[in-house]
Amino acid sequence: MLVRVYYEDTDFSGIVYHANYLRFMERGRTNYLRLLGADQRALFAEAAAEAPGFAFVVRAMQLDFLKPAVMDDILDIVTQPHEVRGASITLHQEVRRGDDVLLKATVKVAFVSGGRARPIPKPLRVAMKADR
Repeated sequence: MLVRVYYEDTDFSGIVYHANYLRFMERGRTNYLRLLGADQRALFAEAAAEAPGFAFVVRAMQLDFLKPAVMDDILDIVTQPHEVRGASITLHQEVRRGDDVLLKATVKVAFVSGGRARPIPKPLRVAMKADR
């Protein structure tokens, strides 16, 4: 997914403020589900029937900032599944500018309902090729 860096994304020194990478990666994870063909509304409706009040929550995140981005850069947010388990998904994400990798991240996302971890709905597991 491509993202343009705007003035509002930068800090006083003119580089992207570190917390804004989290926003870019969140959009990348959402877009990743769309690219898999997962209709989020249908998925959420089915998940709500199985697990009322569900949510996807970030459980853990490891970031490695390698190079800065600046205003008007076009960033490519790359999201790939690493591991799909019963109630969690571990994703690898990179923020790239052309051939340069600016940031590497490992993100563990959990599926929860009623304050507890619940199994990930089958349609999402199938879309991520965790179930066949």
